[in-house]
Amino acid sequence: MRTVVVIGTGLVGTSAALALAGRGIQVHLVDHDPQSARTAAALGAGTDEAPEARVDLAIIAVPPAHVASVLATALRDGIARGYLDVASVKGGPRRELEALGLDLTPYIGTHPMAGKERSGPLAATADLFEGRPWVLTPTRDTDTEVLNLALELVALCRAVPVVMDADAHDRAVALVSHTPQLISSMVAARLEEADETAVRLCGQGIRDVTRIAASDPRMWVEILSANPGPVADVLAGVAADLDETVRALRGLQSDDDARRREGTEGIEDVLRRGNAGRVRVPGKHGTAPTAYEMVSVLISDRPGELAGIFADAGRAGVNVEDVRIEHATGQQAGLVQLMVEPSAAPALSAALRERGWSIRQ
Repeated sequence: MRTVVVIGTGLVGTSAALALAGRGIQVHLVDHDPQSARTAAALGAGTDEAPEARVDLAIIAVPPAHVASVLATALRDGIARGYLDVASVKGGPRRELEALGLDLTPYIGTHPMAGKERSGPLAATADLFEGRPWVLTPTRDTDTEVLNLALELVALCRAVPVVMDADAHDRAVALVSHTPQLISSMVAARLEEADETAVRLCGQGIRDVTRIAASDPRMWVEILSANPGPVADVLAGVAADLDETVRALRGLQSDDDARRREGTEGIEDVLRRGNAGRVRVPGKHGTAPTAYEMVSVLISDRPGELAGIFADAGRAGVNVEDVRIEHATGQQAGLVQLMVEPSAAPALSAALRERGWSIRQ
């Protein structure tokens, strides 16, 4: 692969362009908003000038509702040897393209499982896809050369290829991406009219749950409109769990011993099933999740504090596997929670104390 055209210079399109340009690929940027393409070009993602000849690969990075029309135009114009899209829904666009009667042998649907709450070219980074799954949905008609181009793209972006059926992909993302977005937004919506006293009590738990609620509503309306059935199916299951949980909580309010026992069992059941589901979420590098030990360090809000902690952990010979920061409301301080291998936690705690850090149990 030597030349690529990216049609759509939002977060995903520009991130892919940055990754490719950084590895020596000639990237041409196209967007319905010329200013967006110019912004991406200014970031080093390529050039907003049109290619002079047919390119090796065309990456269609537009919302799901526009994939079929944009891709159909590109196919008819013959701008590339191979074509792929990176939309978050795969079955619907494929069926739209088939209905147009186009030759789809030079096309493959793909979806990189990476994103942010922010959108647009300014949110893009060349490392957005590193280590993340990138789904490929070839059919029996997909040309081998196009599949190879898609695999090369995934490798250049340092992602991990995953081959799936398009409809199976849509059911999967309904569970692991689209429904969590809606539930996060629903929880955050409870805060809109909440008393200010309650809002001031927000801690790390509510911050974790509502982080993705900051996403662009217009973007998500387009995504959910392209995958409504599978998302509704998952939400129906969540709604059933909610009904059972509400009944269990009402049972805990009862004066009847049997109802209280049923309530306790109901709450325990949903929490245990939550534990079992959480264990299945892949851990670091896509491996089985590891039970890390947490070392909590009190820090002040001053430049260099985080760098100092990581430097001292390195001097102690301890690898920090993950990190979280819990901010103290209304104070210039917080807790840095360092996740490390259980066997390394005592040594790290001792080393940090020796270097003057305040460790919290």
